Amino acid sequence: MSLSVSCYRCGERYEDDARVRCACGEPLWVDARPAGFTWDDCRDRGGMWRYEALLPVDRPDGVARAAGGTPLVRSAGLDEAAGCRVYVKDEGENPTGAYKDRGSAVAVPHAVATGDDVVGTVSYGNMAISTAAHATSLDRECIVLVPRDIAPERLALIAQYEPTVVRVGGEYGALYGDALDLSERLPIEILLSDAPTRVSGYETALFEICEAFAPETPDVIAVPASSGGFASGIWRGIRDLEAAGLLAERPRLCLVQTAAADPITRAFEDGSTDPTSMSPDETGETIAHSIGNPNPPSGARALAGVRETDGAVVSVTDDEIRTAKRQFAVEGGFCVEPASAATLAGVARLAERGEIAPDESVVLVPTGTGFKELGTDGASVETETTRREDLSELLESLLPPQSG
Repeated sequence: MSLSVSCYRCGERYEDDARVRCACGEPLWVDARPAGFTWDDCRDRGGMWRYEALLPVDRPDGVARAAGGTPLVRSAGLDEAAGCRVYVKDEGENPTGAYKDRGSAVAVPHAVATGDDVVGTVSYGNMAISTAAHATSLDRECIVLVPRDIAPERLALIAQYEPTVVRVGGEYGALYGDALDLSERLPIEILLSDAPTRVSGYETALFEICEAFAPETPDVIAVPASSGGFASGIWRGIRDLEAAGLLAERPRLCLVQTAAADPITRAFEDGSTDPTSMSPDETGETIAHSIGNPNPPSGARALAGVRETDGAVVSVTDDEIRTAKRQFAVEGGFCVEPASAATLAGVARLAERGEIAPDESVVLVPTGTGFKELGTDGASVETETTRREDLSELLESLLPPQSG
């Protein structure tokens, strides 16, 4: 199952689907297949496999069949907080609670089809959980490389799928390059954040959004940005639908980062083409740990997507993220992880600047559920106990007075 992959920047093409980076240093993606595609060509299948004609693998077995098909919800309760018309694409409803399942649903089966009995990844969060789940559902071994100081709660979420977990000391960020080398030398395919087949899976989130809006398109799509892989998939999806003639106009791609690690934001504001990696001294702690990436491997590609769509990149503080997380829950009814809450905080800031108008339609993409995070921050909820015989009186005091 050989695929053609190419570089967005220099246009170099390779008939080598195991290759992740171009000779110019930029990440590769699978060549598009949009020619002649219309919405009528969608398969009568659930989830992301509705768009099988645009994907580099046929619908596989296993948990991959449950990936995608997440709801797009008009959430008027969030309009005031965001400063615009809000839609929520809740990626927390994927099988392992995160958008990573879209990438794993393509990347893991493709690795298996090309003869790899062992797959792996470098992650201590959603990508590790997702890769392990998809591998075991196809009866394949999975190796996950995690940092030595991984939190016990995260380790437990990964370990439930029984992968081989390897704690690694030293500079964890350097493992990206190590993983590329290990995949070449050993009989294992380590599926990184911007593996070309992962990016193909991420495109399906964009396909679902745009089909739901068709024949119109949303004005803005806002996603949290870490490695830049998901943003790359959204951008590639926009380009593919545009090539197929299915977009009335391009939605603007807006990326949101945590202020503790925001190299893409800094490059956008500086007018730079390539983000500059941040040193440990420049990088702070954040509650949005899954997007605290000081050296995003697909940062330049994500930035190119923002600029091509006339979008924006913004970073937000932990206090803004906490407020947005509460607003997602109280005003919208969504339980999202801190990184996902950053989208609401970022859009609110762009609306305050006048870069998003009040009547514009904005799709917030919470990339992961907050239910996996509950109880990990040490917060507790204090309540009082009421005797049964006092329950009626208490409820009467809490309920609003009846009219009439």
